[in-house]
Amino acid sequence: MTAVVILGLPLCPMASVLHIPCPGCGMTRATLAALHGHFGESFHLHPLAILFTPLLAVYFAAHSVSYIRHGASRVDEFLVGKWVDRALVVLLVAMLGVWIARFFGAFGGPAPV
Repeated sequence: MTAVVILGLPLCPMASVLHIPCPGCGMTRATLAALHGHFGESFHLHPLAILFTPLLAVYFAAHSVSYIRHGASRVDEFLVGKWVDRALVVLLVAMLGVWIARFFGAFGGPAPV
């Protein structure tokens, strides 16, 4: 990652090839803003970061605890079921909806590429 930054290589393949922001563009900056307590800025950078960041943190923490306790992660065995699949579809639709809405000027417009 350090080499990517030092060499000035693009971090987002979609942004570098198509010159448009991807559905997740701004998510990292929004997460960092939220962690610093700047929730308005976080919402402006990516409105779903406030939702996705805690979900991903809990998911990774659960994997870590499962790995420490069992020597292998068994979280995915627990998460098998229709409710997980439906939740993932809802999150995907929300992410795409925000992405499309931003092209029409909602939520501060497209993230800068």
